[in-house]
Amino acid sequence: IMFLTEDPVSSFLGKNSENNDLSKGFGCFMNVSSKSSVIMCVCCRYVVDRRWFDQWKEFVETGDQNSTSFPGQIDNAELFEDLDSYHLKDRLVEDEDFVLVPAEAWHKLLAWYGIADDQPPLERKVVDLPSTLKVEVYPIEIFLCLHSNMENVITAKFSRTDSIRESVLAQTCRAMCQAFSVPPGSECRLWMKSSDSSCERLRNVHMSVLDACLSSGMTVIMETRNADGTWPSSRPQIMRNSVEEQDSYRGQPGVCGLTNLGNTCFMNSALQCLSNTPPLTEYFLQNSYVDELNFTNPLGMKGEIAEAYADVIKQMWSGRHYSVVPRVFKTKVGHFASQFLGYQQHDSQELLSFLLDGLHEDLNRVKNKEYIELRDADGRQDQEVAEEAWRNHLRRNDSVIVDTFHGLFKSTLVCPECHKVSVTFDPFCYLSVPLPVSKERVMEVFFVSLDPYAKPVQHRVVVPKAGKVSDLCSALSEMTSVPPTQMVVADVFNHRFYKIYNMGEKKQITPEQVLLALYLRERSHYRDYGSGGGSYGTSLFGHPLLLNVPRSSCSQEALYNLFLQRLTEPSCSGDANSADDIDPSEQSGGPAEADGSSEPPAEQPHKPTEEENEEDKQEEACSPSPPANEHPAKRRACHVRRKRLFSIQAVNSNGTTERGMGEGGTQPYVAIDWEPDMKKRFYNENEAEKYVKDPSMEVPQQHMTVQLQQCIELFTTVETLEEENPWYCPVCKKHQLATKKLDLWSLPEVLIIHLKRFSYTKFTREKLDSIVEFPLRDLDFSGFLLRKTLSSEEPPSRYDLIAVSNHYGGLRDGHYTTYAKNKDNGQWYYFDDSKVTYATEDQITSAAYVLFYQRQDKIRKPTLPAPNTGPASSTQTSNDTASCKDDEDDAGPSAAASASSITMETE
Repeated sequence: IMFLTEDPVSSFLGKNSENNDLSKGFGCFMNVSSKSSVIMCVCCRYVVDRRWFDQWKEFVETGDQNSTSFPGQIDNAELFEDLDSYHLKDRLVEDEDFVLVPAEAWHKLLAWYGIADDQPPLERKVVDLPSTLKVEVYPIEIFLCLHSNMENVITAKFSRTDSIRESVLAQTCRAMCQAFSVPPGSECRLWMKSSDSSCERLRNVHMSVLDACLSSGMTVIMETRNADGTWPSSRPQIMRNSVEEQDSYRGQPGVCGLTNLGNTCFMNSALQCLSNTPPLTEYFLQNSYVDELNFTNPLGMKGEIAEAYADVIKQMWSGRHYSVVPRVFKTKVGHFASQFLGYQQHDSQELLSFLLDGLHEDLNRVKNKEYIELRDADGRQDQEVAEEAWRNHLRRNDSVIVDTFHGLFKSTLVCPECHKVSVTFDPFCYLSVPLPVSKERVMEVFFVSLDPYAKPVQHRVVVPKAGKVSDLCSALSEMTSVPPTQMVVADVFNHRFYKIYNMGEKKQITPEQVLLALYLRERSHYRDYGSGGGSYGTSLFGHPLLLNVPRSSCSQEALYNLFLQRLTEPSCSGDANSADDIDPSEQSGGPAEADGSSEPPAEQPHKPTEEENEEDKQEEACSPSPPANEHPAKRRACHVRRKRLFSIQAVNSNGTTERGMGEGGTQPYVAIDWEPDMKKRFYNENEAEKYVKDPSMEVPQQHMTVQLQQCIELFTTVETLEEENPWYCPVCKKHQLATKKLDLWSLPEVLIIHLKRFSYTKFTREKLDSIVEFPLRDLDFSGFLLRKTLSSEEPPSRYDLIAVSNHYGGLRDGHYTTYAKNKDNGQWYYFDDSKVTYATEDQITSAAYVLFYQRQDKIRKPTLPAPNTGPASSTQTSNDTASCKDDEDDAGPSAAASASSITMETE
């Protein structure tokens, strides 16, 4: 210590020297008033016993090396409760019990004097609290344990500035590996337990102990993932044959069904397609997602969607399940997207769109998104504008979803007035391509003739898709030889007229005639006192009728006789009403001559029983003999004339007697109310439902067949913007219905093509059942890419099919399934919820809805041999199914030169 100055302690502490880095550090800590200077100058302090430090100061100030004040080795024994655990005493006070020394000063003291009895250095970190900086003399003491062995607890100390991942998780893993024989490299997650009942996931392992709200006395539980991909704390219900097979089943990874939780086939189909997308699945199986979880993204789901999806993928690819129950994933999706709450049927493409966007935001590597003002091309070269647009996109969006699924297309807008051309380049995650739409449609209608003995006839007619009701009547007139002017069209739903259409043509109905809408109702056995009047409750049944009634016959007695006659005959009579032209695409029913409905309204009374015949014989003696050809029900009505079969009530369009309900307008509605006993005796519902089919119903419908390339060409054609979505022209300074053209600029590694099978307009909602032929291999986009001169560094534009999401059925009901190619063995499989079967490339279907293609340069060769798909091995794929056979003919070759087209289908 000969280098010390006249005031050695002051010099060592930095009071008189401005050039000594060590002293500056110590002085900055002791006298700091600026938070920023502390952050730059200090990071940790060392705790030194106050008595030893005072003795050292005295020794240095005297300058006598032989003085009795020589401090000797650094001794902190008075600060410890015992010298075995070296646990600090509670409630030590700074400057009374200890002093805090800068790191460089400590290292000097340690080099000069050493430390007594191998005592541990008491290094303490500086903690940045909300309003101050403080040296952390007492670190947080946490108990660590394993989820499967929570009785054995290990104690560990952590600074509040320690990272959960780098300190807590790493130290916990090391301790568990040593104490409980946990295999190194096991995937684990942490739980924070503050009481006997409160337990919370430590999701964000990138935050500090302070930000995670960990405090002394809390327990951190480490949970390791099971070999089958599940977590011990939330193990789902796995479908197995028996308990013994829980650990014995070994199947091909990825060949795993998903249980239908109730109308969740749309979700299962989307998950199976993504599960068989190699780059995305490998990303999750290799745990690459763990380091990229973004918990702070306001557009994300706090990493919960990504973690829930990872759990499903790991279970499906563990090779230990026939089928997985994705209940936790379904709950997470419903939590963040309310439209998927409950168990209603949804669109698999809509779920796929939400899931890709949710995974992207949860895994976005960009933590702080900067504002970027978009620029128009303004005459610049396309290459320059495209590169700028892609760079700007990556500045805000950078994830595995962008790497795998995002491409770029060019959008060109032209103003119809000033001809201003606006060119922008926009990213896309999937292509929604339209299907060529036929200008005609096929409708199935029921025709009710004026002939009272003719049963309703079901016809299949072809009408213009944008036609009117008159077109429907004209088409049916050609098949029935009945003039269109004598037809009226009605829509029937739930035993009532949903709508009666008018055609605006002059009818044969005179002012002396009334067109009555007739409903059939059954009265209940009990009175409905809830309505206030104590009247009997009623319920509609059968098919409603339309009757053309003379105004002079509108009394109760006349109407009763008229209705009785109508019900005893297999048809009704009357003339048509006049109406406006209506788009026929709104109706689900068909026309009827004079009066009718879209359902067959041919009510027939049943045949009398033997007991009834006896009653008739006894009554014949006191009643006039009816004609020999009179219907039995009509004859019986004469015998029991004193008690009517039914009563007549004026009702609204809904079939209720309450006023203000329904929208009847000027159309009169009446109801026939049957007593239950009378209805059972005199009305035969089975006979009333009968109808005949016209030969047109036997002709098979011809579905339109289109090539996938035609759909892509249609996607890139020029279109005019709709009135609901105009474009603001910067030159005209107003919104314009500009023309828009989309061109493909760059394509991703995995290309998702959505076939827009569901068509929605103001007047129509329909599903297009066109058969789309798509190539299984060598889908070439070189003719669709705007860049014609591809350099050697740019990827090829040929793709192979890897998965298909299918939709069977119509708009209101349907079923989703999946065809997918396993990345490990190259075999195609058919996934139908929990059922999995083998599939072949030549299976044909018209149900393809979403196509997944992978670029050929990214496709890896299968690492496993293809399985034997014969009957002997078919049970390897499913516990209750055999290999799939197809009833359809093999698909023919595509028009493309080398592309074999398929559209897969199961039985």
